[in-house]
Amino acid sequence: MNEQKKKLELSRRRFVQSVGAVAAGVTIVPRHVLGGAGQTAPSDKLNIAGVGIGGMGSVNLNNLRDENIGVLCDVDRARAAGTIQQFPQARFYKDFREMLDAEKDLDAVVVATPDHTHAVVAMAAMAKGLHVYVQKPLAHTFAEVRALTEAARKYKVQTQMGNQGRSGEGTRLVYEW
Repeated sequence: MNEQKKKLELSRRRFVQSVGAVAAGVTIVPRHVLGGAGQTAPSDKLNIAGVGIGGMGSVNLNNLRDENIGVLCDVDRARAAGTIQQFPQARFYKDFREMLDAEKDLDAVVVATPDHTHAVVAMAAMAKGLHVYVQKPLAHTFAEVRALTEAARKYKVQTQMGNQGRSGEGTRLVYEW
């Protein structure tokens, strides 16, 4: 009977060890498993909003298709219709201020609104701690540019102004060389 008890304890110990190993395997899963072979895991994707999604905004968002484009905003739904169709899972807003107040899980905002609103939208996004990509021109006055520069420092966000002649892959490669 003593021998049977030892076997029983040993099997219980093995059982507990096995369950522990399985539990660890389930909770510590490499991200490539969740994202699939050669895929980016969902947790490694940026949550991006597009403001001004007709025209150049549509082009910008298509270039970011590998990220999570979850929010779209444009005052002209008819002009934005094509982009809305390309990202059917995205929530839509007409007012960027309402969007910024409602959306709490954004990482970055792409701004491709009419020129006179670039600085206003970019400043509001940075104030929420969001990284910003803004189409050119960045602003209309040097004072607006200085204010955006200071806001980027203050809120510790990354910003970039879109200028297709300077931001393409070829230009990046030349810079690296």
